[in-house]
Amino acid sequence: MTTSPLDRAADSFAVELARHRTGRGLSKKQLATLMGFDPSYVSHVEGRRHRPTEDFARRAEAVLEASGAIWQRFRDYDELRHTRGDRAPHREPPAPGQWLPPGTGLIVEREQATLSYRDETYRCVIRRELYNAGSEPITRYLVRVAVDRYPGDPGRSNRHHREHPLTFAELQLHAHRLDGHEREAMHWRTKHDRDAFKEIWLLFENTGRRFPLYPGDRATIEYAYHVGPDKWGPWFQRAVRVPTRHLAVRLDLPAALDPQVWGAETSLSAEEGPLRTPVARREEDDRIIFDWAVDQPPLNGRYRMQWRFRAQPEGELTETGWLRPSDRMRGLGILQHGADLLRQPTRPFDLPREDRAARDVVDRLTATLFRLDELHPFSKGVGIAAPQLGIGRAAAVIRPPDLSGEPVVLLNPRVVDAAPDTDEQYEGCLSFFDQRGLVPRPLRIDVEHTHIDGSRVITSYEYGMARLVAHEIDHLEGRLYIDRMAPGVPLVPVEEYRHTGQPWRY
Repeated sequence: MTTSPLDRAADSFAVELARHRTGRGLSKKQLATLMGFDPSYVSHVEGRRHRPTEDFARRAEAVLEASGAIWQRFRDYDELRHTRGDRAPHREPPAPGQWLPPGTGLIVEREQATLSYRDETYRCVIRRELYNAGSEPITRYLVRVAVDRYPGDPGRSNRHHREHPLTFAELQLHAHRLDGHEREAMHWRTKHDRDAFKEIWLLFENTGRRFPLYPGDRATIEYAYHVGPDKWGPWFQRAVRVPTRHLAVRLDLPAALDPQVWGAETSLSAEEGPLRTPVARREEDDRIIFDWAVDQPPLNGRYRMQWRFRAQPEGELTETGWLRPSDRMRGLGILQHGADLLRQPTRPFDLPREDRAARDVVDRLTATLFRLDELHPFSKGVGIAAPQLGIGRAAAVIRPPDLSGEPVVLLNPRVVDAAPDTDEQYEGCLSFFDQRGLVPRPLRIDVEHTHIDGSRVITSYEYGMARLVAHEIDHLEGRLYIDRMAPGVPLVPVEEYRHTGQPWRY
């Protein structure tokens, strides 16, 4: 059967849509959610059961960042649909990067976000220049405030914010619409109020009057809030939820704290990577200012600035001072670098005669592993050896890198064979948790060890598990990973280590 040009144009649109959706790794349901459509509608459009609409095409173009390809396919279809032999109506396509999700009609022409740290308090000021390109007046604007005290450790952050929730009283939120030198106060209304997350409607009104943003008009709004360091971790993220032409971020930090700043970005089409343009740094009296900006950021893009204060110990602030990561480990009873027992070979168990003693040691090691989960994310896996708890016996317990299944118990282990192929990866150690080191290890090791009934077996371990097992066997022989590092390779302070929360790569 011969298809019409209009059918072929609709098919081309569906093919282009599916190509960009799958290229972004999105399911039909995920795309529908981002576009604000019912999932069945996306499925029907791709299946040619529904024809595309302008509303659908604009939203798909905006979400999938198709550089105009989806929009062009819609124009081809739309011109055929309207003409049917007549002259097509003139339509100017929106410029790439300025796609308007229909129903909002709002553009952020410029956003300037400033975070300053003064008097042990973070103050955030957001200024947005808005343009109503839609057909309806805008009477409110949604803003979000989210805190994360321990980025990279969501479990710990969730527990912390449940115990110490962020409150509107401490935020001291206030907002204004700016008109030249005039500042018109904006009332606000809560949409969501959670322990570490607030959504707030800024209203284009106050007790004196209403001042909607009418179609074709522009307005500048500014809002500010405060958060203490007990709830604000060392990060500041901007998420692009409305078409934005220019985004600028500034960090204003005390020079006395010797701040170091870096950044990362991610989008629907790319995994997290470093900012594509560098962060500019300048000194101003007793402050250090860090500036970064981007033009035409994609919808759903996220830009995160992170920092550490090199003049301030890295760790948790307590009533008695700063608690370093190694102090937290010490608090669990884990011996730290310098303890004599960490340099002494352990005594093997006589099994099965000493089965009760072996079980008691394994129980203590396993219990400590569970307590460690409350303090730190171990995406690479984690192990602990008996000497680290002050026990000079040959036992270790290891949780695999994928954290699945029961921990692996090793009694009287020794390496009997190793692959010639090696690689270097960064390792940490519970016994000096303030640093990370680049350590070469075999990609495979064969380990002889003893079961609780006295039987001996040989088990082969590969890649990440081989690294974890070798690390713990070193402990049982009185070695530390620094003994395995190449001469001259420095240790990396944990505050400069960039791979927390990420698995080893093979």
